[in-house]
Amino acid sequence: MTSNETQASNTIAIYDDRMTAIVDPDATLQKLADGAVHTEGSVYLPKDESVVYSDAHDNRLLRWSAKDGVTVLRHPSDYQNGNCLDLDNRLVSCSGGLRAIIRQEPNGEWIVLVDRYQGKRLNSPNDLVVKRDGSIWFTDPPYGITEPNQGYGGEQEQPGSYVYRFDPATGVINAIVTDMLRPNGLTFSPDECTLYVSDSSAFNLPDGYHYIRAYDVVSDRQVANGRVFAVIDPGQPDGLCVDEPGHVFATAQDGVQIYTSEGTLLGKILVPEVCANITFGGKTGNRLFIAAGHALYAIDLKTKGVK
Repeated sequence: MTSNETQASNTIAIYDDRMTAIVDPDATLQKLADGAVHTEGSVYLPKDESVVYSDAHDNRLLRWSAKDGVTVLRHPSDYQNGNCLDLDNRLVSCSGGLRAIIRQEPNGEWIVLVDRYQGKRLNSPNDLVVKRDGSIWFTDPPYGITEPNQGYGGEQEQPGSYVYRFDPATGVINAIVTDMLRPNGLTFSPDECTLYVSDSSAFNLPDGYHYIRAYDVVSDRQVANGRVFAVIDPGQPDGLCVDEPGHVFATAQDGVQIYTSEGTLLGKILVPEVCANITFGGKTGNRLFIAAGHALYAIDLKTKGVK
């Protein structure tokens, strides 16, 4: 521990007193499920109080519920990674194998929404978020091309790794963020005026980054003022989410790190496996589900996620 850190429990590390308004210092981390190769892309489904998540390295899509435990929804899943719900509560996912954004229709069928930009194949969509206007914003690093357990390989056709905005209503796709090396997780501030994007390029590039960048959302198709929001250590940042007051929750090697909207680290939820993705859920929205290593974890907080 550093001199300014207080170890409140085996689960919670407090760096700033404001952390205690977010999570009880004696909160308990629960392991809900185990047995995956690498969990990712957690999303909470209010209709049946379940969590859908990816076993990204074993090419499976899983579902957990307190009633049924773990069930397999898709195998193979075409290396699904990030998952979320659209405005009609349909599952929308990143497919590293198909190099596409896909959606599950009411009849259960999965369809491709978009797999190209300017006539060339996407790299391998990794994570996504649906904005209040229905547009899908997603990151597109090349991990499904370069890593044998994240896709089917192939040639990279895009000149870089971008953050895209796709409008399902019009079919229009735009490259919004083009100045990052390996954009990975992303989320918006509660007012959707700030876009946060993690860069995990230190994962496999010697001169890569392990930070989160923030951008001002100028319009529905433009961001500005890109800057470093927080440097993540240890490891690299992956999935991100925000709560109603605007705190930024970031996954890291040692757990979930929690920041103010100004970038001050308040504390950590310590997890015994490397964290990849997080989502808020539960009946009141205050339960944080954590996809980490081989497992799915959960912890109850004093704050709620943004709906």
